[in-house]
Amino acid sequence: ELVDNVVDVVRREAEACDCLQGFQITHSLGGGTGAGMGTLLISKIREEFPDRMMATFSVVPSPKVSDTVVEPYNATLSVHQLVEHSDETFCIDNEALYDICMRTLKLSNPSYGDLNHLVSAVMSGVTTCLRFPGQLNSDLRKLAVNMVPFPR
Repeated sequence: ELVDNVVDVVRREAEACDCLQGFQITHSLGGGTGAGMGTLLISKIREEFPDRMMATFSVVPSPKVSDTVVEPYNATLSVHQLVEHSDETFCIDNEALYDICMRTLKLSNPSYGDLNHLVSAVMSGVTTCLRFPGQLNSDLRKLAVNMVPFPR
């Protein structure tokens, strides 16, 4: 199975780490790969590393920018997996990405590259406290403690 090969690679990389805090997964909840395999991968990594933090950056589909009719079903079914296996989930609205590109960045026809660049800017902003010294949210666990109001 493909996910087992991916977990083997993740395990090898984790063994090479000095101080593994956790994992950050970027995926879409609308397609079969991000919603299906992405959430399966998250659950397998959680089984393998139950004491490590799991943060996801999940792009949520919207009806206005939908490619297929099954996107809402994929998103609905995968949200349950995220609730069960993720410590932090940063939901990124696909429609909001398009609106930011068109209204703020003045792009008449945003490409997937433009949207991905915007997502990378969001990820960079969220993880700044992990990459630079500071007093607040200095690791993934502290970030989750301060960002999640009602932990499970």
